[in-house]
Amino acid sequence: MAQIELLLPKMGESVAEATVTSWLKNEGDFVELEEGILEIATDKVDSEVPSDYEGTLIKKLFKEGEIVKIGTPYAIIEIEGELKKEEEKEPLDQSAYDAPLPVESPQEIESHQKEHVSILKNTAKESTNKESEKFYSPLVKSIAKKENINLDELNQILGTGREGRVTKNDILNYIENREEKEPITTTSIHSLSQNEIQPAKSFSGTSELIEMDRMRKLIAEHMVASKKNAPHVTSIVEIDVTNLVNWRNKVKNEFLKKEGYKLTYTPIFVEAVAKAIKDFPMINVSVEGNQIRIKKEANIGMAVALPSGNLIVPVVKGANHLNLMGMAESVNNLTRKARNNNLSPDDVKDGTFTITNIGTFGNIIGTPIINQPEVAILATGVIQKKPAVIETLEGDFIGIRQMMFMSMSYDHRVVDGMLGGSFLRKVGDYLENFDINRQIW
Repeated sequence: MAQIELLLPKMGESVAEATVTSWLKNEGDFVELEEGILEIATDKVDSEVPSDYEGTLIKKLFKEGEIVKIGTPYAIIEIEGELKKEEEKEPLDQSAYDAPLPVESPQEIESHQKEHVSILKNTAKESTNKESEKFYSPLVKSIAKKENINLDELNQILGTGREGRVTKNDILNYIENREEKEPITTTSIHSLSQNEIQPAKSFSGTSELIEMDRMRKLIAEHMVASKKNAPHVTSIVEIDVTNLVNWRNKVKNEFLKKEGYKLTYTPIFVEAVAKAIKDFPMINVSVEGNQIRIKKEANIGMAVALPSGNLIVPVVKGANHLNLMGMAESVNNLTRKARNNNLSPDDVKDGTFTITNIGTFGNIIGTPIINQPEVAILATGVIQKKPAVIETLEGDFIGIRQMMFMSMSYDHRVVDGMLGGSFLRKVGDYLENFDINRQIW
C-alpha cells in the first residue's frame, strides 16, 4: 500500500487559489479514478475536482470554507500496490497536517508540483454504468438503489458536476422534491455546496429571510465596487435594424439545418462592437491608478442569465479577428457551456468590453453597471416594430420599421461624452447598414 498526496490542479492562468465548498467523499471512502472528490469555487467559476488515483481517502487536509492554493496537497489517498523504486518518496507524516499549512511561495509550489507522482492503473476500469452511457459514482448508484430509483429515472436527473455528472447533492435534492415530481435542475442548485444551501428563516407569516448563494454575494460585491470606483454615465441611441432582422429571417432556417444551432443576434452585436472598437480604441481600455492601459485585443464579454437567476460573463476572445461564422460558433459554445455549468476559468477572464442583451426579457432600455476593470458596457434592448419616418429622394414618409434602443454606460474618468456617444453611434451605424445580401459561409 502507498499513500499519495492529491494536489489541487491548475484552474487557469489568473487563478492562484480556490475555496473548498463541499467534500464529495469522507475519510475512509473508496474513490475511483477521475471520480469527483471535492467541489471548489474560485472568483471565476465553480468546479468539481476529480481524483488522480483510485484508492481510499485517508485524510482531508482542508475543511469546507478554507482556501487552498493551486498546486498544494488537499487530501491523502491510499492506493493498492507500492510505488516504483524511482518514484518512491519519504513516508507521509500525517501529523504535520494537523497544524495549519504554511503559505507556500510560487517557487515552492512549482517544486511541489514536480514531486507529484503520476501512477496509472495497469488496466483501465470502465467508468460508465454498463447499462447507461452516463457516468454515476458508486455513492450515487448506492443512494439510487436505496431510494428505489431505476436507471430511466436516474438518467432524467440533471447533473451539476463536471461534464454534467450527477453529484451527491443532485440526487439528494431530487429525492427531496421527488414527491412533487419536480426533478432537480440547475434552477434549484448551481454548483452550491451543502453548507451554502440555507433553509429559509421565516420572521413572520408575511415574509422570510434567505441567505444569498456564493455567486450572488460575489456579484453584489463586484457591482458595489464598480459603482464606487467609476463615475457612471449612460448614453442612449435608437436604431433601425430592419435590414438585420430581414437578413436573419432569411438565413436562420438554413443556418440551423446546416450548423445544428440557432443563429441569434448576439454574434452580430459582438461583431459590430469589435468593428467600432477598431474605430475608437480608447473605449477598449482599463484604468490603473493614474494610467490608462490600452488593450490590443477586443475580448467581448456577453452576459448570460443562468437558470439559477444569476449572471455570468463568458468572453469571446479576439473578436476583432473573427468573421461572423467564427463569432457565431464562439458565442454558441460559450453560451452552451455557461448553461451547463461547464465554463473554465479561462472562459470568463480577460474581457475588455461587455454586452448585455436586456431585450431577451422584453426590456427596451437599461443602464447597466460597468464590469470592472473595463470602462464600458453596452445594453441592447428588445427589437420592436414601430412607425418611423423614412427619408428618400422623393420625400419623407411613414413606414413600419424594426427599431431597437441601445444604451451604454461608461467610466467618465476616461471616457467623456464625445467618445462614449461617438462609439455608441458607430455601433448603431454598423447595425443599421447591415448588408441584406451578406453571405455567412
